[in-house]
Amino acid sequence: MPTIEADPAAAAETLAAAGVELTDGNTPHERWRATRGDAVAVAYDDKIVVQGSNPDNLTLLLREGAGRGYLYFDGASRGNPGEAAIGWVIITGDGIAAEGSRRIDPTTNNRAEYEALLAGLEAAIDYGLSVVDIRGDSELVVKQVRGEWQTNNPQLREYRIEVRSCLESFDEWSIEHVPRELNERADDLANEAFAEGR
Repeated sequence: MPTIEADPAAAAETLAAAGVELTDGNTPHERWRATRGDAVAVAYDDKIVVQGSNPDNLTLLLREGAGRGYLYFDGASRGNPGEAAIGWVIITGDGIAAEGSRRIDPTTNNRAEYEALLAGLEAAIDYGLSVVDIRGDSELVVKQVRGEWQTNNPQLREYRIEVRSCLESFDEWSIEHVPRELNERADDLANEAFAEGR
């Protein structure tokens, strides 16, 4: 169970600003309780204890500096178009905060890359990040999202619009192209999704 030293009043304001509902504590020693997904935070006089199967749902909002994270994404298609999978990972100052992967409907490499980016952005929004620095090895997606390259394909244009809409949820964001070796964890996750058939 993660324990965070924090002022309960300030933490309550942070959670409320992120849309988390707070309730009264269950005992005289508890200042308040908050639930988000599979996590429950209990506030005491000088600390907050987070319980549940996925404490990151709240610890990312409560930890100092947790508002900023790096999102790495990768999509893959075998056959282009063909069987496809995605992977993404969110890294904060505490290390890997969250990651995910899954098979998606057969598609092209470029569409799979966009699907991976969207899944990662949705997770970053869910975890309450206010600043996200995005890294991916798809030069096409990075340059289209930044507006440096035109998006002539209608389906990719729709993906780009959806990505830009998600980015409005953050106070700040950046997106950079990185070599595949710097995107290894997201790439591994996409390949694991292929191997596990999930």
